[in-house]
This record gives sequence, structure tokens and C-alpha cells, in this order.
Amino acid sequence: MAFDQSTRNRLQKFVNDARNLLTEEFTRQLQATYGLDPKAGSVAAVDSLTHLDNRQRQVANLLREIVNHYVANSSGKNEKEKSRQALDRLVREQGFTILNRIAALRMAEARGLLIESVAKGYNSKGFQLYKMVAGTSHGETGDAYRNYLFSLFDEFSVDLELLFSRHSAQGQLFPRETALLELLEQVNHHEIEHLWAEDETIGWIYQYYNSQEERKKMRKESKAPRSSRELAVRNQFFTPRYVVEFLVDNTLGRLWFDATAGRTNLYERCQCLLVQPEELGEKRTNTPPTTMRDPRTLKLLDPACGSMHFGLYAFDLFLEIYREAWAWEQELGPGSLDVYTHVEDVLLPLRQIYASESDYLRDVPRLIIEHNIYGVDIDPRAAQIATLALWLRAQRAWHEAGIKAQDRPTIARGHVLAAVAPPAEQDLRERFAAQLDTLDAELFTQTLQLLKGVPEQGVLLQVEQELPRLVRKVCGEHGSLFKEADEQAWQKAEIRLRAALTEFAEAGQGCFQNRLYAQDALEGLRLIDLCREAFDVVVMNPPFGALAANTKAELSKAYPNSKNDLLAIMVERGLELLSAGGRIGAITSRTCFFLSSFTRWREEVILTKSRPQCIADLGLGVMDDALVEAAAYVLEKVE
Repeated sequence: MAFDQSTRNRLQKFVNDARNLLTEEFTRQLQATYGLDPKAGSVAAVDSLTHLDNRQRQVANLLREIVNHYVANSSGKNEKEKSRQALDRLVREQGFTILNRIAALRMAEARGLLIESVAKGYNSKGFQLYKMVAGTSHGETGDAYRNYLFSLFDEFSVDLELLFSRHSAQGQLFPRETALLELLEQVNHHEIEHLWAEDETIGWIYQYYNSQEERKKMRKESKAPRSSRELAVRNQFFTPRYVVEFLVDNTLGRLWFDATAGRTNLYERCQCLLVQPEELGEKRTNTPPTTMRDPRTLKLLDPACGSMHFGLYAFDLFLEIYREAWAWEQELGPGSLDVYTHVEDVLLPLRQIYASESDYLRDVPRLIIEHNIYGVDIDPRAAQIATLALWLRAQRAWHEAGIKAQDRPTIARGHVLAAVAPPAEQDLRERFAAQLDTLDAELFTQTLQLLKGVPEQGVLLQVEQELPRLVRKVCGEHGSLFKEADEQAWQKAEIRLRAALTEFAEAGQGCFQNRLYAQDALEGLRLIDLCREAFDVVVMNPPFGALAANTKAELSKAYPNSKNDLLAIMVERGLELLSAGGRIGAITSRTCFFLSSFTRWREEVILTKSRPQCIADLGLGVMDDALVEAAAYVLEKVE
């Protein structure tokens, strides 16, 4: 169904009400129970909280470790401001995580993936069955329902650890009964009940969680974003479905059309795919290619992924691409699918892995998430929602194919990540480095320094270009200027660092802050790996406007031809991340194509590093409340 303005307004009201409810609830919990005051920025000693039972005392200690971790990464001018920022972040992250979890369960119900558990609250069928089995062992109804939801969180965390893990920093608080019942009433309001079956709903929830009033206030106080959060909030605009189709059809769809010499069902499937009539005739009558691209090697990146709207539509196209690849391999013969051979990842031919086409097609949704779709966002909430959205899309594919839940493959962690700040605790860094040999310790320290600008820049931080210089600096005579042998040396060092960080997290003996430190460091290594990939497709609705003050000098130096606007830098960076012949699709302000301030960008980037393929001048009112005249366009990276 179309999300018309009336529907969006009602959904926005729900999200605003839920956000306000959870913010007030968790602020009150922190103040009244755990001795943490977000408004004053104060943290009481745990020993002074004599009213706590053992479980609450454990939570109180964990919350303080989380706050200490946040304070270490805060940009506040003094300790009081840092503490206030950390506590505000704590409330915000606990709130959106609970809302995302409940919304995810509700969407799973609407798709038949979960027995009724949220739709009727305490009267839900799943909870009634749970009570019959558990009896009175879990206490009163409210306590029993909370434990039932916890059991669901644990079950879903097997596939969706980022969202559902109860050991995460974002999942330590839970609403008390009164607030939970009010939240369930809002979730199950009859005016939005039908929206839980719609794929776009989670994307609108993502956009509306930050209010228009907050966005307007930020822009009034400062022309340029002042922090990574402001940058994220000020640039959250939902991309309309027709724009998504236009960009993905003419990037991913076009690449596969060319690879198959036009002999693909995507031509009929992709309504926005632009092909000249004479070109269509030439391709479909020519001799078919003798080799085909293995679909597992096709990589699509959204570097500002938000709720993964581009990735969800790309998922549809990848389903067809995988179907056709099996048929092509049968037609062209064994070994006819070209693959890229990686140092640690050798792809075997499809027909050596799968005994039958049905076995292969059952595994395709998993393959798409684990091999094809990549996403990065500077907002950790986006990583939660994007991961959920792709998982739900995979479940829908299995459901439509008639594959029962118990027969569906387990999906490993995909390639959606949050560009979070590297851990900043000096004492933990020194303690961790003491466990490494001298070179690995220095390499780790320098890597953290390299990742320092990640929260504001995300993939704009050219870590793959800086890495050779870093290795050269650390290894000196021990390295070879990052040639092939040095590349392997880095990969081996990274494996050692990952193993050491995992051990550090698990050997903290109750030190939750160790785990947080290790998790942020591991996420930084994941970003380095992602930036070293060569992508076939980059699609995005990038942030635009003035550069944040704390990144302006660095970005201007790195992107001298695009430094006047963030959108121009994002497009140039997208081209850098592409392999030769790859395609980038973007929706941005149209002014970049005619304002004189973009002249160098047009001449040195667009017309030098790429070939424009198509453009749609869309005008005003395309991206919800963004007051910008937009254009959607596709560029091909030159060989």
C-alpha cells in the first residue's frame, strides 16, 4: 500500500508518543532506582543505593560501566557536560532499542513468523500458552509477560544479535508494567494495525523517531552539524520507492542486463531500467557470453543506509539474479561462473555445493545477506533497523517459497555496521596492548588513531588509503610498503587483533566495560575491511549541506574538488569505492549540476572519473519535509 500523507502522519504520531513515553520512563528509572540523573548529569555511588536488590545492584553497576564508556568518547567541554551527554545517550539508546524490539516482534507476527505475542498484550495466544506451561513460577501476570518477552528476545538474538541481545549496552533497561501496557496500547492502535505487514513501516519509524522540532532546532542553532548525532538527525529523509527503483534498476539491474547480453528477466522486472530499443535488439540477438559472473561476487553498498530501503529492493533483484545464475551455469557448463578468489575465501562452483536447484534456492536469501548487501551508517539505530529489515525480507522470501521455519538456514552476521567512535579509555587500551607483542600493540594503537574521525565521517574516512602508510610507519624495515606480502601480513595481524579483542572481552571477569571497549574496536576493524572492498554498485541518499566544523579541515584536504558540500564528497567517495565499470546511483540536490560552486566537482569528478548514464530531475517535495529540489542520477566509473 502507498504511505500517503495521512498514513505517515498517524505513524509519526505513534512514534513520537512512544519515544516520549520511553524517554520519560527510562529517565525516571535512572533517577528513582539507579541513582543516575540525566538532567543534572550526576552519578551517585552504588553503595549509597541501599534500596536495591541483588539484580538491581548488578544492573546499576553495568549502567555505570556503560556511562563511563560513553563519557570516554564524549566531546563535552567539561566532566559535567560529558556526564550529561553520556546519560542522555543512555536514555536515548535504551528507548529506541525497546521500541525497535517491540516493533520487530509485531512485524514478525504480521508475517506469520511468530505466534501472536504482542498484538493482544497479556491476552496474546503465545503468552497464554507460556503461562499454561510456566504456571506461577514467573510471578504475577506482569512479571510473567516480561519474562516471556525476554525469552523471545533471546530466541531472536540468534539471528539478530545486534538488535535483540540482552547483553548489549543498549538493552539493559525495560519498561515497568504501566509504561509497557501503554506502549502495547500504542503499538496495537487500530489506525496503524495494518501497517505492521508493510515493509516500509520500519523505515518510517526510523525517520520519525527524531522529531521535526528537534531537527529545526538544530538547524536554527547552527548552520553546520556540530556532532555525529546532529549530522545523522538532520539528514534522515526517507527515499520514495520510485526513486529507489530508478537508481537500483539502473545500477545493479543494468550491470546484470549487460552481463547476460540482455537475456535476463530483469528487463521485464525492472520497470525503471533504461535501455534503448536498438540496444535491446542488439543484445538479445547476439551470441550469449561464454562465462557469467558468480552472483556471490556482486557487492552493493549503501554508505548512508538508514533503514536499508535501497538494500530491500536490491534484495528482490538479487533473488532473480541468483535464479538465473543457476540456469546459466547449467547452460554454459561447469566452471562457467567467474569468481573472485580471496586470500581467505575461495568460492566453489554452485553445483559443487548444492545437490539440487531446490537446495540452492532455499539458501539464496542467506547468500544475499552474507555476500551481496553492505550498509554503513553513523547512527547506531540505523544498524539495528537495517539488519532487522534485511532479516525480515529474507524470512518473507522463505515464506513465499513455502519453506518452513525449521528448514530455513541460519543467517550469519551480515555486512551492516554502525560507524562508531573507536574506544577511548586510555587505561583499557594500555591493559589490552600489554597482552600483545610490540608490533601488534603499536599497530593497534595507530589503528585506533586512524579511526578517530569515524563517527562524523563514516566511509568518508579513507582508511584503506591510510592503512599502507600506517603499516609502513609501524613496521618500518619489517614491512614492504604494503605490497602483496604486506597485504597478507596485515590480514594475519588483523586476525590476531580480533582474537585478542574477543579474549579481552570474555576475560574481563565481570568488567562490562572491557566488552564495550572490545566491541567498538572490532567494529572499527569491520569498517576497515569494508572500505577495502571493491564494490560493483553504490546507491545512496547521502547527507548534504555544510561540513561539520570538526571535520571541515580534514575533509577539505581529502576531497579538494568536492569540499563545498557534503553531497559532493559522498558522490566522489562512492566512486572511489567502486571497481572499474561499477555504477553509483544517488538522489541529491539538483543544484550541484549548475551552481558555479560545484564546477570543480563536475569537471574533475563527474566528467573525469565517471560517465553519466541517466538523470531524473525530480523537483521539490520528493524527500518528505526536506526543502530541496532533488535529482536522481546514475554514474559509471571509468576504467
